[in-house]
Amino acid sequence: MLKVSNLKVNYGAIKGLKGISFHINKGEIVSLIGSNGAGKTTTLRALSGIVESEGNIEFKGKEISKIPSHLRVTLGIAQSPEGRGIFPQMTVQENLELGAYSRNDKDQIQKDYNRCLELFPRIKERLWQLAGTLSGGEQQMVSICRAIMCKPDLLLLDEPSLGLAPLIVSQIFEIVKQLNSEGMTILLVEQNAKQSLMISHRAYVLETGLITLEGSGKDLLSNDEVRRSYLGI
Repeated sequence: MLKVSNLKVNYGAIKGLKGISFHINKGEIVSLIGSNGAGKTTTLRALSGIVESEGNIEFKGKEISKIPSHLRVTLGIAQSPEGRGIFPQMTVQENLELGAYSRNDKDQIQKDYNRCLELFPRIKERLWQLAGTLSGGEQQMVSICRAIMCKPDLLLLDEPSLGLAPLIVSQIFEIVKQLNSEGMTILLVEQNAKQSLMISHRAYVLETGLITLEGSGKDLLSNDEVRRSYLGI
């Protein structure tokens, strides 16, 4: 579904990504793990077209590296960004409706909307509440739901567990697994390496803008270097 070749991103003189290559097959959960500043969020922002990049990004057989960000959404790429990025002065319902701004399939939009409320019943109870007044976990749920409302073929999740209580983290990861079981392809960026590797088909380790390791989630969980650096073992 996605093939990335020699992807580079520069922030002035700082090299955020130094030429990384990876791929994602349809129906996979693929994780990017790494420490702060490794380039994980930059990778997602490049895929979404939010930052300028060099190299090739091929999505469903089409080169998209020069396509504007808003058109990548219509092609089937949606992101739940780090920090949630919700619209705080809008209601929960308005945030979700904005996720479907590029769609005109009203019947399917309603089905996806109902599905989001099934996945996140806490959101259903707060539809008319201003999104900025929600707890951190609830805001994260809104962010993921808004991305789902884009009806993506590829869902990009950037640190969905960041700053959340353990119980909410477990719920988020269970929902990620459920979405994948229903056919959604997911690229997951996480500092919670253990949780992300446990649910991933494959994973890549990113260090200072370079991919240094790759393999199945199971293999990387047992890799001595990963265990020392990211699992605290």
